[in-house]
Amino acid sequence: MTRAAAPLLALVLLFPLAAAAAKPALQQKPLTVEQIYANGPLIGTLPKQLTWSPDGKHLTYIDEGGEMIEVDADSGRTHVLISRQKLAPLIREGGTEQELDHRARYHMADYFWAPDNQHLMFDSEGQLWIYNLANGIGLQVAFTNSNAGDDPKFSPDGTMISYIRDHSLTLVRLRDPGTPMVVVAPSTKPYLWNGEVDWVYEEELDVRSNYFWSPDSRNLAFLQMDEGQVPLYPLEDFIPVHATVSMQPYPQPGDQNPEVRLGVVSTKGGRVTWVRVPFTDGQDYIPRFGWVDEKTLWVEILSRDQKHRSLYFVEPGSGEVQEKLKIDDDKFLDDNYDVSVGGGHIVLTDWTSGYNQLYLYSYDQKHPLSGPAKLERQLTKGEFDVGDVYNVNFDGGFADYAANEGSPLEQQLWQVSFNGRQRRLSTGAGFHEGTFSGGAYVDKQSTRMDPPTFSICHVDAACRVFWQTRALQDFHLHPPESLKVKAQDGTTLYATLLLPEGTRPDGSVPLIVNPYGGPGEQGVQDRWSDDLLFDELLAQRGFAVLHADNRGMSGRGRAFAQAAYRNFGPVQFGDQLAVIDAALTQHPELDAKRLGWWGWSWGGTFTLYAMTHSDRFTAGVAVAPVTDWRDYDSIYTERYLGTPDQDPQGYQDFSVINSAARLKGHLLLIHGTGDDNVHFQNTVQFINALVQAGIPYDLQIFPRKTHSLTGPVVRTELYKSILAYFERYLMPVPASGGN
Repeated sequence: MTRAAAPLLALVLLFPLAAAAAKPALQQKPLTVEQIYANGPLIGTLPKQLTWSPDGKHLTYIDEGGEMIEVDADSGRTHVLISRQKLAPLIREGGTEQELDHRARYHMADYFWAPDNQHLMFDSEGQLWIYNLANGIGLQVAFTNSNAGDDPKFSPDGTMISYIRDHSLTLVRLRDPGTPMVVVAPSTKPYLWNGEVDWVYEEELDVRSNYFWSPDSRNLAFLQMDEGQVPLYPLEDFIPVHATVSMQPYPQPGDQNPEVRLGVVSTKGGRVTWVRVPFTDGQDYIPRFGWVDEKTLWVEILSRDQKHRSLYFVEPGSGEVQEKLKIDDDKFLDDNYDVSVGGGHIVLTDWTSGYNQLYLYSYDQKHPLSGPAKLERQLTKGEFDVGDVYNVNFDGGFADYAANEGSPLEQQLWQVSFNGRQRRLSTGAGFHEGTFSGGAYVDKQSTRMDPPTFSICHVDAACRVFWQTRALQDFHLHPPESLKVKAQDGTTLYATLLLPEGTRPDGSVPLIVNPYGGPGEQGVQDRWSDDLLFDELLAQRGFAVLHADNRGMSGRGRAFAQAAYRNFGPVQFGDQLAVIDAALTQHPELDAKRLGWWGWSWGGTFTLYAMTHSDRFTAGVAVAPVTDWRDYDSIYTERYLGTPDQDPQGYQDFSVINSAARLKGHLLLIHGTGDDNVHFQNTVQFINALVQAGIPYDLQIFPRKTHSLTGPVVRTELYKSILAYFERYLMPVPASGGN
C-alpha cells in the first residue's frame, strides 16, 4: 500500500528580519482551500520526467509550460530543446481514470532517449513516435493499443523498439522498409500476460517492467503472468446510463496469486525457451530479473511469505541453474528488492545487520554459474538505513545511493567505492534525492520549510541550481515545533506540532492528529511535505496539527519496521497516544476534550481504529480506508499478517468492521468509486456495520476517482470537506464530553 500522492504545494520565503524591521509590516493574506488546490501548485510545477541521455551529456525535463528543457551539464544553464507547439502532439495523456492515475502514480515515462543520443521516442496515447533532434521531425512508428502499461524500449543497438500490445511482447524494426511490427511472444489467452506487469506486482513489488533486452539485441527475457486463477474484482462506472464494469485481477490474502514463469525469445520470434527456477507451488514471486551477459540471466526469487530471498544465475540454452546467494528473516524481509549485477559483482541491500545496508558480492565473470557468489564486504555500516541505490558503476567500482546517516530525519546523497571508502556528495541540511548519469547528477533538495530546488552537480565540484520554486510573499507560514517522545519500550518517536500563532495557555486550541502510521512510510522528516499548506490553513483557522511516526513505519531499521509484524493496531495506536499525551502535557494551549484525527489509506484505517478503540476523539475523517484486511491484496497484507488461515484472530482483531459498533465521535468517510487499490467495498462494508449498530455517519464519494483522488476540482472539494468537518465539530466548545 502506498500513501496517496498529493499535488506539490507552496511555501512563503520570508524576508530577512532586518529588512522586515525596516519596512512597515505587509498585510498577510489568509490561505484558502481554493488557493492551495484549485489553480495548480503555488510554487510552480516541478520539472517532470528528469532524464539523462545514455552518454550522460544531455539532461532533459518537461516544464510547466509544456516545453522540453535541456540543462547544460557543466554550467547548469537551460534552453528549450523542443517547443510546446512541437511537443504537444507527441505527449498526450488520454485514457480512463485508472490509466491516467497509473501513469502518474507509477511514474510511467512519456519519452525515452535513443542509444545514439540523437533521437527520442515519445509515447502519446498509445502512439509511439521517433523524433529526430537534428531536423525536428517526428515519425509515428507504432500503435500500442494502450494508454498505460505499454512499456516501450529501444533495443541496445537502437535498431528496434519493443512494447506490450494486447498482453503480447511486440517489436518494430526501425530500419526495415515500412517499419514492420512483429509479435515475438504472443498471448494465446486473455489471462496470459507476456512481459506485462499486473497491478499487484506494480503496486507492492515496485515492478516497473517485466521484460529486458539481451546486451547483444538478439533476445528478450520476459515474465509471463498467468492471471487465470486470480479472483476478479468488479470496478463499476456508475456515470453512464447503462453502468459498465471492468474486471480487475486482484488476489486477496490467501487467494491464488498470478503464476509466473520466465521465458526467453529471439527477436525473430519462434519458440520460447522457458527458464526453470525453484518455486513453491508456483506461488513465489519474481520481483527482479535481468541479463548477466549475452547467455546468462539472473533471477531473484521471493518466497510467498516474504521471509526468503534468493538470487539465481540461469543459462537458458542449457537449463543450468546456480543459486548465488540467499537472505532469510524470521518475520519479513525489507521490501527493497533491487539488484545490480555486472562485471563480476553483485550489489544489493538487506537489513541483516539490523539496518538496511549495502553489500558487495563477487562471482566468476568468465564462468558465471561456477558456484555461489562470495560476500566481499558490507559496503555501509551503522545505525541508519540506505534508501535508493541510484547508480552502480562496475567499471569504476563504486555505487551512488541515498541514506539517512547522521539523522533519521534527513536524507543525503553518498558514494561508496567497492573497497568500502565512503563519501558524502550532497551538502546542506534536509532531504536530498538524486538522478544520476555516468558523471554528473541532479540533486533535488528541500527542507521542512523550503520547497525543492534542483541543482546540476559533479563530484568534487560546486552544484549549480537550474530550477527553484516561485517565492510567494502574500502568506505567512511558520515552522512546526519538533518533538521527541519515548514509546512504551523506550524507542524514540519523532513528531511535529504546528500551533496557531498567538495562542495562550488556556486550553482553547483543538488538536488534529494526522498520522499515516503504516509500513513503508516515513512522514516526519526535514523535507518539504505536500501537507504543509493544508496544515498551515488549519492553523490559521485556529487548529493545532500533530504528525508523529510510530513503530511499524520505515526508515529506522529492522526492529522499528517489524513492530508491524502480526500487529496492525495496538502498537501503532499506543505510540500515537504517547505522543498526543506528551503534546497535551507540554502545551497547555491545547484542549484535550477537542481532539480530531484524519488520515488517508492506511491512515484512514488508523482513523477508524482510533475512533473505535477510544472515546477521546470528537471528530475524524477517513479517506479511502482499508476496513477489513481480508479485502486488501495478498502481497502487502501477507507480508505483515500472514494469511487468514495462519492468523485468523489477527485478521479478526485488526478489522475495524468488527469494532464499528464501538465508534465514538463524528465520522466522515470519503472514497472514490473507481479506487482500484483500496476498493470502495471497504467503505461499504464499514457503513453496513454502522447501520447494523445504529450509529450515524457522514459520507462523501467521488465517482470514478481512484485512490489518489486527483484533479483540482476533486482536491478542492475534498479538502473543503475536511476543513468544514473539523470546523463544525471541533471549534465550538462542547458542553460535555466532546462527543
